[in-house]
Amino acid sequence: MLIAIFGESCTGKTTLAERLNAAAQGKIYSGKDYLRLAKSESEAVQLFQTLLANAVHGENVIYVTTEREHLALLPDGAVRILVTAELDTIKERFAARMHGVLPAPVAAMLEKKHGCFDHEPHDFHVHNGCPDAEEICRSIFS
Repeated sequence: MLIAIFGESCTGKTTLAERLNAAAQGKIYSGKDYLRLAKSESEAVQLFQTLLANAVHGENVIYVTTEREHLALLPDGAVRILVTAELDTIKERFAARMHGVLPAPVAAMLEKKHGCFDHEPHDFHVHNGCPDAEEICRSIFS
């Protein structure tokens, strides 16, 4: 099974991926991890697309991304999970990653990107952790 988890930074995607993977017992790929599959980017992309296509009906793979253009790598049959959070929550989490300080240019970037995934097709929508990972697991794996 292929599970794609996507959304803005600091919305809880990685936490959700780890919890789903506890049930799926698969491999998690994040961002551009796929570049490690080959020496050239074009070859790595081709290998990753094949890996993702095979995962739809094969071994469990969870792909986590914050890049909208990476959604084009997903084959038909992927379970797509959109993860969102309020802008203030995203800013608080991002500031915590930066030792409590959120520089103005970073805040502006977060504001500009907020909502950029909202119209992407998805099978599940997790907003501020609801529904929780256990509920999504029940829906996906039952």
